[in-house]
Amino acid sequence: MAKIILILAAQILLLAITVASAGKNGEDFARRVSRKHLHHGLGKKEKLTHLRVYWHDILSGRNPSSIRIHRPVPNYSTSSIFGSMTMIDNALTSDEPINSTVVGQAQGMYAGADQEELGFLMAMNFAFKTGKYNGSSITILGRNVVMSKVREMPVVGGSGMFRLARGYVEARTKWFDRKTGDATVEYNLKKMSSFFKSFAGNPREAAAMAMVQSSSYRVLSGRSSSNLRRNTPLDSFLAKGSSSVKAFSFLYVSRYSTESNNEFGHSSKRRSRGPVMAAKKASQGEKQEDGKYKHTVDLPKTGFGMRANSLTREPELQKLWEEHQVFKRVSDNNNGGSFILHDGPPYANGDLHMGHALNKILKDIINRYKLLQNYKVQYVPGWDCHGLPIELKVLQSLDQEVRKDLTPLKLRAKAAKFAKATVKTQMESFKRFGVWADWNHPYLTLDPEYEAAQVEVFGQMALKGYIYRGRKPVHWSPSSRTALAEAELEYPEGHISKSIYAIFKLVGGAKPSLLDEFIPNICLAVWTTTPWTMPANAAVAVNAKLQYSVVEVQSFSEDESAVTGNKKKMSGKVLKNKQKLFVIVATDLVPALEAKWGVKLIISKTFLGSDLENCRYTHPIDNRDCPVVIGGDYITTESGTGLVHTAPGHGQEDYATGLKYGLPLVSPVDDEGKFTEEAGQFRGLSVLGEGNSAVVSYLDENMSLVMEESYAHKYPYDWRTKKPTIFRATEQWFASVEGFRTATMDAIKNVKWIPHQAVNRISAMTSSRSDWCISRQRTWGVPIPAFYHVKTKEPLMNEETINHVKSIISQKGSDAWWYMSVEDLLPESYRDKAADYEKGTDTMDVWFDSGSSWAGVLGKREGLTFPADVYLEGTDQHRGWFQSSLLTSIATEGKAPYSAVITHGFVLDEKGMKMSKSLGNVVDPRLVIEGGKNSKDAPAYGADVMRLWVSSVDYTGDVLIGPQILRQMSDIYRKLRGTLRYLLGNLHDWRVDNAVPYQDLPIIDQHALFQLENVVKNIQECYENYQFFKIFQIIQRFTIVDLSNFYFDIAKDRLYTGGSSSFTRRSCQTVLSTHLLSILRVIAPIVPHLAEDVWQNLPFEYRNEDGSAAKFVFELKWPTLNEQWLSFPAEDVLFWQRLLELRTEVNKVLELARNEKMIGSSLEAKVYLHTADAGMATKLLEMSEAKNEADTLQRIFITSQVEVLSSMNEIVSSVQHTGEYVEGENKVWIGVSRAEGSKCERCWNYSGQVGSFSDHPTLCGRCFNVIVANPPEPAVAAVIS
Repeated sequence: MAKIILILAAQILLLAITVASAGKNGEDFARRVSRKHLHHGLGKKEKLTHLRVYWHDILSGRNPSSIRIHRPVPNYSTSSIFGSMTMIDNALTSDEPINSTVVGQAQGMYAGADQEELGFLMAMNFAFKTGKYNGSSITILGRNVVMSKVREMPVVGGSGMFRLARGYVEARTKWFDRKTGDATVEYNLKKMSSFFKSFAGNPREAAAMAMVQSSSYRVLSGRSSSNLRRNTPLDSFLAKGSSSVKAFSFLYVSRYSTESNNEFGHSSKRRSRGPVMAAKKASQGEKQEDGKYKHTVDLPKTGFGMRANSLTREPELQKLWEEHQVFKRVSDNNNGGSFILHDGPPYANGDLHMGHALNKILKDIINRYKLLQNYKVQYVPGWDCHGLPIELKVLQSLDQEVRKDLTPLKLRAKAAKFAKATVKTQMESFKRFGVWADWNHPYLTLDPEYEAAQVEVFGQMALKGYIYRGRKPVHWSPSSRTALAEAELEYPEGHISKSIYAIFKLVGGAKPSLLDEFIPNICLAVWTTTPWTMPANAAVAVNAKLQYSVVEVQSFSEDESAVTGNKKKMSGKVLKNKQKLFVIVATDLVPALEAKWGVKLIISKTFLGSDLENCRYTHPIDNRDCPVVIGGDYITTESGTGLVHTAPGHGQEDYATGLKYGLPLVSPVDDEGKFTEEAGQFRGLSVLGEGNSAVVSYLDENMSLVMEESYAHKYPYDWRTKKPTIFRATEQWFASVEGFRTATMDAIKNVKWIPHQAVNRISAMTSSRSDWCISRQRTWGVPIPAFYHVKTKEPLMNEETINHVKSIISQKGSDAWWYMSVEDLLPESYRDKAADYEKGTDTMDVWFDSGSSWAGVLGKREGLTFPADVYLEGTDQHRGWFQSSLLTSIATEGKAPYSAVITHGFVLDEKGMKMSKSLGNVVDPRLVIEGGKNSKDAPAYGADVMRLWVSSVDYTGDVLIGPQILRQMSDIYRKLRGTLRYLLGNLHDWRVDNAVPYQDLPIIDQHALFQLENVVKNIQECYENYQFFKIFQIIQRFTIVDLSNFYFDIAKDRLYTGGSSSFTRRSCQTVLSTHLLSILRVIAPIVPHLAEDVWQNLPFEYRNEDGSAAKFVFELKWPTLNEQWLSFPAEDVLFWQRLLELRTEVNKVLELARNEKMIGSSLEAKVYLHTADAGMATKLLEMSEAKNEADTLQRIFITSQVEVLSSMNEIVSSVQHTGEYVEGENKVWIGVSRAEGSKCERCWNYSGQVGSFSDHPTLCGRCFNVIVANPPEPAVAAVIS
């Protein structure tokens, strides 16, 4: 133990020496830690996985200007490089991509023993995705400050110690689930012993440091204040997270308040709250020894509670809105034009998840903002009700016996019932989110009028020649027995295919003598990951520009198999055959094939691929004579052999090549994915199972298999059944995108895409997409209105037949297609031929369903317009709804169905992991709002907290949510609620006619209105640009930090003790009422329940400009820009900025005086100021002598007196505690002494007037005037009967 103590003492001494030698206070510095220092001391097998950068500054108020991770040195990194990450004004910005993930960041306060040491601690944590530090160096830039002492501070809840040195870098080499050692590097770059050894505590505990973020008093930006008592969240991380962190389990740094709670906002310790607390206790019935003037203090009064009680209150407010039809009434009364956000229909299948919540709340925020902007907002919610998932749900709910008797009509009836029930359930959940919509008139894709509009779109495309029927390969799902669109596929990790290298015997060359010398021992070598397609082989394709070689196969390996990693390789029998063998492969691939096959390949002859065109080979299975053809650019030397096995019935490129050469379209596979009779000996076998293996075995037995190898790659799966798909040629209906591709690409350029880079994604997907397969072989959907000739199978579909079917569906719904006869479904002119036709059984792709919503909703509903102003959905809809809507609209109307498209990312858990029931990390929006069984682990936060989270994230990328994040959102919500409660409470006796004209307001109040107007202006700009996370940051900083830390803090004196009807109190209330009305309107779109709750507790009546009473908060209009408030002189703006920075320095000196026990509260102090800057001195002197008490320096500094000295010789020698404010070349000297005079019993300010009034000897002059004007009421004795 003694040894350990000695080691620790030595380390602390070393730190003290290092700090003491660092330089003078205020000296600029730049310190750099290189890679070699970071890696110094690590074991050979250790690697740097985490990096934590600290900066400590004892009460200097100078935050580090930046922490920069520089680019790597050349030839060091093989992975992506670091950019730079910079800390500016407590906001984290990144100007280049970074190969690490910031998982925690805080700047804040730490306190030493007995509050005698105060300082700032800033920490940034990095976790490296590559497990390797790839930067060349780290530079910490800032101000150099010498500490008076070096202390250690225990980690709150942790198992180690943070050393608070001036500045150092800690290189962590430890995942939190294993110990690999640590290394720490000090400023002098000398290696420290492993002080952090054994620091393997829980990462959440390790992160639980007592930190707060300092505030800025500029409008939206500025230097930091040293008001250390605020406890605010880390807004820069609430904006956007990363999804790559798996080692760290924390993203947000926990914070603990060092102040006691105040019902009406946070109060500074430096402010004396004696009379306020005395009056509060008296009002609560507590016995007071004194407090003669307690009833003269104007305490806040409001019925608006600090507890939201969301489980009860939010449904009450929603009921209030519904009963009064507030959404419809406000929209109808607005006259600023229409705004249409068209709802992308969610699938009517299952419960809602956080992705639904993110989507619908984003839409609601936009709609509510537009309402305040005087727009007529019409938002019609929709649901996608057809398709395979619902059909499968119905089938899964039925037993085998019931399924046997299930007719198409019965199945459709059950599917419709299921979809409608799901719609009802989801609708109630959306309402609980606080989403406003026309819930009584949603659009469902199963509604007859919608289906008719969809058939009309189909008909228009068909009549323009964009719809055709053909046999071509499509994605086919054997598990679903239907064709699939690209948007219905997913590509999961971990798929392994059975790949093979096969040879086809060449029987003749196109050019005489080119290959004659090698026949009959020469073969074409091909590689494929789908051996089951070999029976459908029709050609071998080569690249005309590539160089190919005839190679002799020698030195066969005796090993029958080899296992390398997870890839099993099996050599074919042909390699064990002693006969001479020549194969043709791409020349560039010869070395790779030698290594893979385990043979020696001797090049005998070389030529271009074009020389092989029209060579003939024998099909390896049925001995057909097949050609060598020229393929496209898809043939490369990146893998395989450079020759491609071509089966036009099973691949898109193969199909295109087959059309060029007139190759047969063979596809011997049925709907279940089994070989047909056409496949001969393989018939009945599953192509994805035993059929695949049977083909491989056959090739091997017939000396056509060189090697079989397991191959991991991405492979398309059915997104519903989660099973593999195949490419298969079938008769399908297609939309020819080629016919209107150019018009589509032009339309994309005229749409506003948010984020802007989304235009690249939609452009790439649209420019490269093949024809759209729009038919499905399912029962539950809208029928393709085609009739087929019984004998010829030719389709009958023209304008007359389509219109007739459309009119039937519009009246009876699409069920009519199944229960009506062909004769009734055909128009009058065709009924005599009805016996010659049968109706088709194909239904339309569900993407065609939802992609027609612009026609079924925007084009049909009264009050809606086409195109819509905005479409907003997830980023996956670039290949889904955004694209299908665009294609159908361009094909029929010639323009895009939307003016702007907004996309959001996916919702991940706090670690950036995809949510999964198996992982247990699913966040259920219902539980977020209502809570779980265990209220401690799953508290009920209410809808507004969830909505606040939506506003806090940068939705343009993937977003994170989890218990920790929700707790922080709840904390921010509570503080916002506290700010609003402060405003309500201090306006309890306010009336609009009490307002003080702007020109008569104190300068401090005019400045407050200038700040407010800038905030509202910036927030409006963010709403217009759909940047809600910036709004969240502005609101959080302004309402929770700036107002509470400064204006509210200094306003309490005149609000509580200035006199009920005094000018200073009324002027303050004028400002507070303006703030309340403005803040409510800017937060209402995000937290409407909170805004409405405040409005229903408004203590005064408010009327709109037209004289109408606003009964609900959304009957207000967005605040009108007040140019007079914004015209606050620029020189005064600059002065107030400097004044608030001066206030920060004054607070530091007051803190020192308090630590030395010279004063208790700041009201016990007198402040002295001196500056050589004449302009600054004049301004300060004017304020110290201001006639308007609210503008005096003592009220702004919350001290009893402030004196501006003309000379430093006047009183400097008697001042014990001093400081200095430096701004450029100008300086202001600060001194603090005990206040003069005695303490006023009522306001606790010190004044020489106390004792001057015989009737009230304990009062100051201000309080005496208040009491004389409004004498306290005598206590009334209770009457006892």
